[in-house]
Amino acid sequence: MSPANSYDIAAIDTVVNPITPEIIEMGPSWRSGFHQGTFGRDESVEVGVTTEELLVEMDNAGVEHAFLVAAAVGPADLDGCFHVPYELVHEACQAYPDRFSGVAGLDATTGMVGVRKLEWAVTELGFIGAHLYPHWFELAPDHRRWYPFYAKCVELGIPVQMQIGQSLIYDPKRPLRSVGQPITLDTVACEMPELKLVGIHVGVPWVDEMMFVATKHPNVHIVADAHAPKHWPEQFVHFINTYGQDKVIFGTDYPVLTPQRMRDEVEDLGLREGPKRKFLRDNAIALWQLDR
Repeated sequence: MSPANSYDIAAIDTVVNPITPEIIEMGPSWRSGFHQGTFGRDESVEVGVTTEELLVEMDNAGVEHAFLVAAAVGPADLDGCFHVPYELVHEACQAYPDRFSGVAGLDATTGMVGVRKLEWAVTELGFIGAHLYPHWFELAPDHRRWYPFYAKCVELGIPVQMQIGQSLIYDPKRPLRSVGQPITLDTVACEMPELKLVGIHVGVPWVDEMMFVATKHPNVHIVADAHAPKHWPEQFVHFINTYGQDKVIFGTDYPVLTPQRMRDEVEDLGLREGPKRKFLRDNAIALWQLDR
């Protein structure tokens, strides 16, 4: 059932990072300062947002469903890195199964232990996809250490989403190289054409490259999140509205962007009704098989 709101299309947010007080307590010291200093977020990123408060934000912005990412932000044993426990995301999904689905973060350093954990998250916890941060491991998407996870995603029939584009400086003590150039997805898609690859964060500053790779490969898609719609390049908006209308999917990368800001700025883009509906919900339903 769609939440009550003033929007005509109930959206699906495919990239949400839960920041409950419990998760905030687990996180590194750089996290709140990064979100406040870089993105101008309020003190909620420091004290946390409960699951119920997140639902209110979703309702106000006409977001029907959200994918909660149990992110693996670098190797778990490395200073400044952290993992969101799968179990915490699972609890939220169990409490509100109509509103949330879980996505499993991948740690490239865990090898087959991590592969088996991914399988457990999907088969036992009901997670619907995988997620990875290439830059936090400084391993490009086409690096061999990701391939066992990719093979398991194909076997399980789930998409894998990953940050594509520039890496910012999150922890000043550990700047990270920008290894997520979109063209690296071309290699993976050529070698594993069955794998459902999703480049998140638009691909900035290689937006055109991300569009071309998505156009080339049937199983490559883009989530337009993390970068505010008012800053999207004109050619990317045209892509969503025309020949790429089946390729681009809505997301926020919450708490980087709020659902309200994303919805309002998407409305200001002037998208045609058909492409807008595909972007906000239909493409996500098809790719993650939410109507299954």
